[in-house]
Amino acid sequence: MNAFASGGGGFSNPNNDFLVANPPNDSISQIAFSPRTLQPKNFLVGGTWDNEARLWEINPDGSSNMLTSTRHDGPILSVSWREDGQAVFTAGADRIVKMWDLAKNTAVTVAQHDEPIRCVEYVSEQAMNTPCIVTGSWDKSVRYWDVRAPSGQPMGVVPAPERVYAMASRGQMLVVGTAERKLIVYDMRKPTTPFLEKDSQLKHQTRCIATFPDSTGFAVGSVEGRVSIDYVLEADIKAEKYFAFKCHRDTKNSNVYAVNSIAFHEEYSTFATAGSDGGFCFWDKDSKSRLKEFNKVDQPITSCCFNYDGKIFAYAVSYDWSKGAFEHNPAAKKPYILLHAVQDQEIKSRERSSRQGTRR
Repeated sequence: MNAFASGGGGFSNPNNDFLVANPPNDSISQIAFSPRTLQPKNFLVGGTWDNEARLWEINPDGSSNMLTSTRHDGPILSVSWREDGQAVFTAGADRIVKMWDLAKNTAVTVAQHDEPIRCVEYVSEQAMNTPCIVTGSWDKSVRYWDVRAPSGQPMGVVPAPERVYAMASRGQMLVVGTAERKLIVYDMRKPTTPFLEKDSQLKHQTRCIATFPDSTGFAVGSVEGRVSIDYVLEADIKAEKYFAFKCHRDTKNSNVYAVNSIAFHEEYSTFATAGSDGGFCFWDKDSKSRLKEFNKVDQPITSCCFNYDGKIFAYAVSYDWSKGAFEHNPAAKKPYILLHAVQDQEIKSRERSSRQGTRR
C-alpha cells in the first residue's frame, strides 16, 4: 500500500489518511485486522455501539468495501479473530459471545456471562492444546470456552478481583486488567492459576492493555493520560525497565485525556497509543522516546491496530463516552475509521536504525 487518497469532506482528516467505506452509525468499541494467515489480503472487523459488527476488505490501492455484518442484542464491546481468519468472535453487552463464520455469514453463541462481556480473546491450540476463547466480564470472572463444540458450559471459570476492563493475550500469556487497578497474568499452560498478580503502576483506572511481540511484558493505558511498561518475569528485569510516562495531555490548558487503545508493531516492537484527545502517537519503549506525534482529529480515537505486516495503521474515530452519555456527546459528528500508510521512519526505532547504520 503505497499511497492513500484523502477521504474527502464531512469529517476531520488532518493527516490526509484514507476513509474506510460505509462507516458505522454509532461509537466504535474495537477494530481488529485479520491475522497473517490471510496474507496478502487485509480484512478489518469493527464492533460498535449500534449492536453491529462489520467486515471490510482493504484493497491494495487503499480503497475499501464493506463485505458483510452481524448483529447482537446489545452493544458489541470486543472482537477477536480466529487464528485461521475464517471466523470472528464478537462479545457484547447482551452477555454473550458469538462465533461469526465469515464464509457462511452465520453466527452462533459460544459463550455467556451473568453481566456484559467486556473482552474476548482467541487462544490458539498451540498455547492450550485446545482452540478456545477467553472472556472477561463485569460479573468479575474470566472464563475459558472450547469453540470446537460449544456446550454452553465453560472449560474453566476464574474469579477476578473486580470487574474486567481490559484483556490481551499472546502465545501462552494472558493479561487481565480489572477495576481498582488490578493486573493478573495467566500462563495458558495453567490457565486457572494466576502466574502474577500486582497493582498497576498507574494511579487511575485501567483502560487498555497490549502485549509485547516477544511476550516478555505488556503496556497498560489509563484514563489519566499515562502508559506503563511492565514485564512478566519481574526478577529477571532491571528496575529501570519499568516505567510510566505521560501522554495525550494538553499541558497548555491542563487537560488530561484517556489512553483508549495501544497497539504494537509486530516487526519493530514499537507501539502506538490513541486517546480521547483525538490524537495518536508512535513510541519506542526501549529508548523511552516518542517517535512521531500526528495531527489530532476532532473526536476521540477509541481503538487502533496495525495490519499483519505493520504497513497499515487503522484508527477508529468516535465518541468514547468519557464525558457522559448526553451532555458532551457530539451527536452531529459521525463515527468513521481512517487508514494511515505507515512509513519506516515513523515507526522504526531510531536507536535500532542508528545501530544498523553503524554496522554497515
